[in-house]
Amino acid sequence: MAIKAIQQIMLGTVTGTEEKTKDTLRIIKEAGYDGIELNSFMVNPTPFLVRMLTKAAGMPTGKGGNLDWSRLTKEANLKVVSLHKDLGSIQRDIKEVVAEARKFETSDIVITGMYRFDYRDKALVDDLCRQLNEAGRKLKEEGITFLYHNHNYEFQKVDGKQTAYDYIIENTDPEYVSFELDSYWPTEAGVCALELMKKLDRRMKLYHINDRGTKLEKAMMTPILKSDSCELGYGNMNLEALCEQALAVNVEAIVLESHKNWVEKSPVKSLQLSSKFMNEHVR
Repeated sequence: MAIKAIQQIMLGTVTGTEEKTKDTLRIIKEAGYDGIELNSFMVNPTPFLVRMLTKAAGMPTGKGGNLDWSRLTKEANLKVVSLHKDLGSIQRDIKEVVAEARKFETSDIVITGMYRFDYRDKALVDDLCRQLNEAGRKLKEEGITFLYHNHNYEFQKVDGKQTAYDYIIENTDPEYVSFELDSYWPTEAGVCALELMKKLDRRMKLYHINDRGTKLEKAMMTPILKSDSCELGYGNMNLEALCEQALAVNVEAIVLESHKNWVEKSPVKSLQLSSKFMNEHVR
């Protein structure tokens, strides 16, 4: 059975104080979720650049970096399914990264796609694969599983041929590199997320779920509408099939991460609405 979890990036605006965080985590648990995915840049004091980048993306980190997240998640009876780090941190001080993961009692470390990186450049992607294999090997020696999380840039073509994501799958060692597939981003890029899941098979250890559609509140001047993130079951993605495939390969957790376009601009109300789908389809 997969754990139903929430990505911490959704919670930046509702975890600014210990009291507010406790209330938010209680609501998450009451909605039927039993896990949380933490970000190192949110459980520690956040660098200014990271705060600015996430705020610009519409998902601010908030002011929870000085809270005791290990204690708070335990008190809320929420399992930490993984910890998001950056590749540079793993390369600089792997012992510190492992110690942080153990503090939260998780054995999964996830990195996301690289910033200021050209996924169309084969030489760069080759070197990235080498670095991923090396980081994964070192983490495995410490009993930690290393996962790569995608966005949409990885679906650019490497030298005009296959996508960078396919290239990374084929040129990393399954023994050292696993994946946390986020199905929203390949869908946004025009790629079939279900086929990617099937290609990853059991290398997909965690699954990020979101929906994509249009929230229309009034008649529009144009018949061409903008699609964005939305609550599970309120968009057009085939989430039932995606969940079925994720469960078929025994993912450890299915993690909700919706992006900014929340109902009533509330991440809490959004995750509560999405819990209906999660409770029905993640068992």
